Amino acid sequence: MSESLREWDDQVGGFVAPADLGEYAARYAEHFAIQRHDGIVELRMHTANGPAVFSLGLKNTWSQVLAMISADPANEVLIITGTGDRWIGGIHPPSFGQPVPSWPADAAYQHAYLDGLKMLENLVFGVDIPTIGAINGPGIRTELALLCDLTLCTPETTLGDGNFAAGGQSPGDGMHLVLQELVGQKRAAGYLYSGERIDAQTALRLGLVNEVTENDRLLPRAREIAEEIMKKPRTTRRMTHAIIQRPWRRRLTEDLGYGLAHEQFAARLI
Repeated sequence: MSESLREWDDQVGGFVAPADLGEYAARYAEHFAIQRHDGIVELRMHTANGPAVFSLGLKNTWSQVLAMISADPANEVLIITGTGDRWIGGIHPPSFGQPVPSWPADAAYQHAYLDGLKMLENLVFGVDIPTIGAINGPGIRTELALLCDLTLCTPETTLGDGNFAAGGQSPGDGMHLVLQELVGQKRAAGYLYSGERIDAQTALRLGLVNEVTENDRLLPRAREIAEEIMKKPRTTRRMTHAIIQRPWRRRLTEDLGYGLAHEQFAARLI
């Protein structure tokens, strides 16, 4: 937050202070390690400080933590990454061991549909600062990093949506939009039907990522890019982010709810 804006706010008065970083970092510490340096905030997924295990709790918390980060004017650039050498290191059995058709209707709506909607909407619509996704290895739900303004990945990273091939589900939870938007309809259809994973160099060639960087250089490189962005005026940074995110906002408005609803309908008929 700039000094001039802070001075103006103090002069006018009546503003309610947003949550302090220490407050929301502690609140979401089970799923995220959050730190900030010179306005650059890093959001790192983890489970017990190892690679994140994807759970309904993590899925639900994504939208909450993004809302907190967005509301804090001290955050100027956001880096999203994972822990260790995997973006997601596994699946939480209690969360997904029960077949979807047996879920209570309220649980299916909240955790399968609404949480899936909000984790992406709060990133694309709610976060008003430049975003950098740093994919530190293979794993599901990489659409969170691919929807960022800029995306880096490691050579070991693979991308794709295996819902159709692995479990018979319709691929509608967000990765399908990324593939359709960035690699084209025909290529996307091939990947969605086959479940084929896209290796890092192919992802770079197809325009899914901006750079492929070794794991030990991934976060330092993301920080370098963030520091370069920080040299621009505050309003310029934020307006550039808005321009870059405009196509994603349009795409999510038109298609994300549609895809999620169809995915959940198909899942309940399996």
